Amino acid sequence: MAFELPPLPYAYDALEPVISKETMTFHHDKHHAAYTAKLNEGVEADPKLAGKSIEEIMGMMSQLPPLVRNNGGGYWNHDFFWKIMAPKGSTQPSGKLKEAIDAYGGLDKLKEDFNGKGAGQFGSGWAWVIVDSSGKLKVTSTPNQDNPLMDDAKEPGTPVLGNDVWEHAYYLTYKNDRPGYLKAWWDVVNWDEAGRRYDAAVA
Repeated sequence: MAFELPPLPYAYDALEPVISKETMTFHHDKHHAAYTAKLNEGVEADPKLAGKSIEEIMGMMSQLPPLVRNNGGGYWNHDFFWKIMAPKGSTQPSGKLKEAIDAYGGLDKLKEDFNGKGAGQFGSGWAWVIVDSSGKLKVTSTPNQDNPLMDDAKEPGTPVLGNDVWEHAYYLTYKNDRPGYLKAWWDVVNWDEAGRRYDAAVA
């Protein structure tokens, strides 16, 4: 097996009440596990993917079939998603990331734009805060399990934050209230991890 299902970095109920234990259990153990299994099927069927990291696979996605795109994206996106959250969040942005957010227009504007992208993403997909090629923060969204690391991404960049707006990420608690889920999600953002990813992106 080329890829293994990464364990959650906290307990299944650690993000309650924002994300319920039930949601986390089936989101990780069923959905992320399925993406992992299907990604391995695609990798094993394609000799040129042998030994490649998931980031290397993202960088050649335009050459790969839907099986690898959908499940490779699902694998990377969810691994990122678990890590970018933490129980009760982690204070507020600081350091270089805070400076970049201030340059963007402030945290309130970033949240507003991010929540707007997430709420406005038709069907399933993701909302992102990325570092673009100029080193600035940008808010974007992608359909399905696409992400900004893919070589054919419409708005490429390095993700700093990302939220899953597939219904399975929130429906048990929020029903069809995606905007309510997006608003609540900020309470569990792991700003320390976001800061590390921003620092690495601009290094």
